[in-house]
Amino acid sequence: MFGEKAIELIRELHRASDGQLPAFNEDGIRQVLEEMKALYEQNQADVNEAKSGHSELISTIKFRHCSLLRNRRCIVAYLYDRLLRIRALRWEYGSVLPNAVRFHMSAEEMEWFNQYKKSLATYMRSIGGGEGLDLTQDIKPPKSLYIEVRCLKDYGEFEIDDGTIILLKKNSQHFLPRWKCEQLIRQGILEHVLS
Repeated sequence: MFGEKAIELIRELHRASDGQLPAFNEDGIRQVLEEMKALYEQNQADVNEAKSGHSELISTIKFRHCSLLRNRRCIVAYLYDRLLRIRALRWEYGSVLPNAVRFHMSAEEMEWFNQYKKSLATYMRSIGGGEGLDLTQDIKPPKSLYIEVRCLKDYGEFEIDDGTIILLKKNSQHFLPRWKCEQLIRQGILEHVLS
């Protein structure tokens, strides 16, 4: 039936939980585009016949045209939803995505992500005076400026604003400025210790 492959793309996104990016379904997109091409070619042939006096084909032509429009809406919705999820991942993980997430993206989506990342960085440098303003920090208002964190992985040396260098080793605990370690928390290197 017309549109089944297109609606399956939408169902695939719906089945993925919020915040997760399912693998890009290139095969599904290709199948929908092939169906659309076949519908268009059938419509072109029927339109030529309808012009020569076969008016009974008009309802079939309209039905195929509606199917084409529906398939187009489904593909656009699929691609747009994926871009919204990728944009949210930039705010969640920062400018470096985990390999597991990048594996699920197409080359074009990676290119879009890199352009979005550059645009956001340019904007953040342009606001907040000469230093710029990092909008990705403090997504939730902080209750305190310093937090206790536990290191989940060996990270190496980490320098804070006053020039102090801290060695982040696995299972070590530190009391650090929130804004300096929030990015590392999102990357899974540190975890916030709730007391």
